[in-house]
Amino acid sequence: MKFEKKSVKFLEKYLNTSSPTGYEHKGQEIWMDYIRPYVDTIEVDHYGTCYGIINPEAEFKVVIEAHADEISWYVNYITDDGLIYVIRNGGSDQTIAPSKVVHIHGENGIVKGVFGWPAIHTRTNQNEPTPKIENIFIDCGAISKKEVEEMGIYVGCMITYPDEFFEMNDRYFVCRALDNRIGGFMIAEVARLLKENKKSIPFGLYITNSVQEEVGLYGADMIADTIKPNIAIVTDVTHDTTTPMIEKKKEGDQKCGDGPVVFFAPSIHHTIRELIIDTAKSKKIPFQRAAASRATGTDTDAFAHSNGGVPSALISLPLRYMHTTVEMVSKEDVGNVIKLIYETLLKIKPEMKLKYH
Repeated sequence: MKFEKKSVKFLEKYLNTSSPTGYEHKGQEIWMDYIRPYVDTIEVDHYGTCYGIINPEAEFKVVIEAHADEISWYVNYITDDGLIYVIRNGGSDQTIAPSKVVHIHGENGIVKGVFGWPAIHTRTNQNEPTPKIENIFIDCGAISKKEVEEMGIYVGCMITYPDEFFEMNDRYFVCRALDNRIGGFMIAEVARLLKENKKSIPFGLYITNSVQEEVGLYGADMIADTIKPNIAIVTDVTHDTTTPMIEKKKEGDQKCGDGPVVFFAPSIHHTIRELIIDTAKSKKIPFQRAAASRATGTDTDAFAHSNGGVPSALISLPLRYMHTTVEMVSKEDVGNVIKLIYETLLKIKPEMKLKYH
């Protein structure tokens, strides 16, 4: 899949900018700068959720949404010897932490540190230790708590991984935080295509990049009450279950390269889902199906359950190695999610019947 150079340049800058939950503002600024030429107006709520609007005067409102935050760590405890213990900010995986370089966002700027771990030589003839929240720690080169604090590091400072974007074998995008800034990229590209192809739509379109999804869908919950949409189409990532050690009988059968994943779940509105599937079939866009037994675990649930019930659907992007620093997505799938959202929007009419019958 070939993308325009300006699009990939935006994606790289956007992904390489740390935007942990609760501190999404730097990434949001980059995202807003990119979509500004393609929308009529941009709004930001009190907690940092951003949305660009096309046709802001229209009564009928459609949201396309992604979330902007990435998982991270908080400084939780500093020992007298200057070592730092952490707690999660979102679903951070402690098993990948040992030997990782980190950026500690202190009061004096970024301080580099490393998640330490005992050398293999010292673990001989004993039960192999397992990384846990209780035993992983960061070494920033200090020898006392006082020295750590002099670096500007205190309890509550944010900690992120610095791993950066690259393309692999001209087939995959790879980076931390593809979950879900790749979604922000895709909805931004939809806005760009609508503008550059001079498409008019008979409704207000709210291109929405929500905060705080990783800790409970909170940004979507807030912004749904602000916008009060008539329809919401959410995009997020889902697991590529073809990689080792994933049980398909539990997680389903989805694969990078086989197309967008359309979800079936109680919060998914039948009419919107079928519109998406019909669009995929008519436009010959490959797609996959997946099911969620209770909640999707995405911002779809927040929109669907807001305002007395908003007809909502979920288009997911298959992703390998979720919540690691080497998340991978197929470039072909990214292009097809963009195309599927774009073509679906062109079929939405304010007069369409949304009630079950």
